[in-house]
Amino acid sequence: MPLRRSAPLLLAFSLAAGCATRSADVKPLPTSAADFAGWPCDAIADEIERVQQKAADVAYAVDANVANNMIVLTLGTTVFWPALLAMRPDGPDAEALARLKGRYEALSAAAAQRACPPMSDALPPARAAALPVALGERLVYEERAASGGPATELGLRLQALKRGELNFQLDHGPATRALPWRQDPAGNALAPQPYRVLSWTRLLHRDLQLGDVLSGELHGPDTAERTARVRGQVIAVGPTVVSGRQFDGATIELFGDVPNGVASTRVDGVMVVDRHSGVLLRLELRSGNPEYALRRKLVRIETPG
Repeated sequence: MPLRRSAPLLLAFSLAAGCATRSADVKPLPTSAADFAGWPCDAIADEIERVQQKAADVAYAVDANVANNMIVLTLGTTVFWPALLAMRPDGPDAEALARLKGRYEALSAAAAQRACPPMSDALPPARAAALPVALGERLVYEERAASGGPATELGLRLQALKRGELNFQLDHGPATRALPWRQDPAGNALAPQPYRVLSWTRLLHRDLQLGDVLSGELHGPDTAERTARVRGQVIAVGPTVVSGRQFDGATIELFGDVPNGVASTRVDGVMVVDRHSGVLLRLELRSGNPEYALRRKLVRIETPG
């Protein structure tokens, strides 16, 4: 039985007249299912997850490059390939998508040949155990305005580990009501978080390497009105210790523009994230818009009980 996905990945897009073609027009480059004949079902499922995430990254990179703002993506564990990408059917991005489609089809065929069970949304235990944070732990951040002043406490308690996402509960201290916070394994919020907390979408990707160039969006407290388009570059990678816990940090230099009334102003700063889990370790932003001028730093990790 072929691998199925239990939580569909939803993609919606609109096409500007005359400027794009559906990804269904991009033909897959054939890959043989025999290449994966000896793979166990868990390895096939992990590779399908990786291929589909990479395909989504390609889709967003094309969208950002042509400034169409066409694709709205809710990350999960399935890519609906015919609706994945609105793009010109040529060039290196189309070729990359064709290779990924071919690999996906070969992996699916190999799964069918091995009669692999339906693919679960739950993160496999071995991968969960390799993460630097565990279920039930609360990540405690100190946040303050870049200009100084009193600090506030922001907590994220890890509630669930899934393929394609980490589920947290967000609080502003023990006396506040916890709210859901979902992010992908790279560290991006799966949607702008409407909790008067700055978040980011489609900025990070997995397996960050020194020199990687990134682009995405920062979302302030009023996400419908104030979204900053930013770019970044990985300027350092290496071990980082926080609260006695070792992370594999990637330091990213950020720069971009943010609305400021009827005009716009610059925003720049530094972000440090763990490359294995996407956990934020440090964020420092400077901007003439005070909503984008802040410091957020992981200061401790609280274990259950």
